[in-house]
Amino acid sequence: MKILAAALLGLLFGAGLLLSGMTDPARVIGFLDVAGAWNPALALVMGSAVVVALPAFAFVRRTGKSIPGEPVRLPNRFNLTPALVLGAAIFGVGWGLVGLCPGPSLVVLSLSPIHVGVFVAALIVGLWIGGQVIAADPNDVTILHGTEDIIV
Repeated sequence: MKILAAALLGLLFGAGLLLSGMTDPARVIGFLDVAGAWNPALALVMGSAVVVALPAFAFVRRTGKSIPGEPVRLPNRFNLTPALVLGAAIFGVGWGLVGLCPGPSLVVLSLSPIHVGVFVAALIVGLWIGGQVIAADPNDVTILHGTEDIIV
């Protein structure tokens, strides 16, 4: 049942990306081009996502569980670590250069495998490297969260 729910939610997410136009790299790059022909559509999509997610995060912070009842551990939201800043910078540079991030790239991969395949291959290599860093010291939770204090 959990796999079916995950698949259905994944399809819903992908459909939302397609309907909102966020699978179009030109639209994403247009949003990032604040000095040129700025396109605010992505800001509206992000704002809508925040409005939808806020009640779910409030529920998790209050109960420590997801809606289906699974335990959830949220990271400390006040601790900026070098790893977090570096990861965000790498993500931002890749997003700005290509106009894709992981979710939309998987949706677009099904529509245009040749053009997006290089990006997805680089994504897989990056995930593998990250896994190797974590595997080097699996007891060091600071790699993942920056601190051992995980608050819900």
